[in-house]
Amino acid sequence: MPETKIFSGSNTLYLAKSIAKAYGQTLGDLTLAKFSDGEMSPSYNESIRGCNVFLIQSTNPSADNLLELCLMIDAAKRASAYKVCAVIPYFGYARQDRKDRPRVSIAAKLIANMLTSAGADRIMTCDLHAGQIQGFFDIPLDHLNGSAIFVPYLKSLDLGNLIFASPDVGGVGRTRAYAKHFEVDMVVCDKHRKRANEVASMQVIGDVDGKDVVLIDDLVDTAGTMCKAANILLDKGANSVRAISTHGVLSGKAYENIEKSQLSELVITDTIPAKQESSKIKVLTVADLFAKAIHAVTGNSSISSLFIQ
Repeated sequence: MPETKIFSGSNTLYLAKSIAKAYGQTLGDLTLAKFSDGEMSPSYNESIRGCNVFLIQSTNPSADNLLELCLMIDAAKRASAYKVCAVIPYFGYARQDRKDRPRVSIAAKLIANMLTSAGADRIMTCDLHAGQIQGFFDIPLDHLNGSAIFVPYLKSLDLGNLIFASPDVGGVGRTRAYAKHFEVDMVVCDKHRKRANEVASMQVIGDVDGKDVVLIDDLVDTAGTMCKAANILLDKGANSVRAISTHGVLSGKAYENIEKSQLSELVITDTIPAKQESSKIKVLTVADLFAKAIHAVTGNSSISSLFIQ
C-alpha cells in the first residue's frame, strides 16, 4: 500500500496539524516561499514519489489560497506522487453554482476545472453550498457532512421542545435531514433579497410558539439572515433560537451583528480560521471527521459510517 503523507497550505495550517494528529502522523515538510512581488513557489522538502498525498487547504478568499493549492497539486504531480487528494474543508466560490442572472460567471465550475487541470486525483470537502457541485468534477469527490459533528452536540443540550428552521427555501433539504433524524418538525424562513448580503423581507412558514429553535445553514457570512431570522422567530413565540452553520465566513460586521442579536449561540466549525473570539460563538473541530475520511480513502473502505443516518 502506498505511503500516506499529509501537507498543509498556509491558510489552514492550524486545522491540518489537528487532522494529521488525529490521523496518527505529523505534517509533511513543505516550504511555501514567496517572491518579493507576492508570487508563490511551493516546494516539498521530502520525497513523495509513489505516495498518497493529501493537501489540506480551504479556498476561501483571498484567491491566493486557491492558487496556492493548485501550485501545491502541480508540484506534487511533478514530484511523482501516486495520487493527490485536495482536502478542501471549505470550498470557496460555491455560492456561484449557476447563472441566476445574465452575464455572470459559474465560478464553482471554473474552480472545479482549475483543480482538475492542476492534477488533483480526488477532492475531499465538507458541506458544499450546493450539492450539485459534486457533478462539476469528473474525478472522485468525498462530500462529508457536518451533521456528524453537530448532532452529538445538539443531543448534549437536551432541548425539550426542539424544532429546526431553515433560514431560506434553499436550505430546506439540509434542515429536513436534521428534523428527520431527531423526529421533530421544521419551519422555513422565506426571505427575499434586494442584493447580495442584504435581506429585504422575511416571513416564517410554520409554528414555533413555545419551541427551542435551531437554525441550520451551511455557511454564515455577514450573519444578517441568521440575526433577522432569530428576531422574527422570537417574535413568533419561540422560547430560544440558536444557529448551526458549518462554515464561519463571518465577514463585514458579522461579529458585531451576532453579539447584538437575540441568538442564544452560533455553533460553527474550524473549516475557516476564526478572525476573533465571541461569547456567542462556539467552534467545533472537523479534524477527527477528516482524519477518519482519509483513513477510509487510503484503506479503500466506505465512508458511509461517517454520516448521520
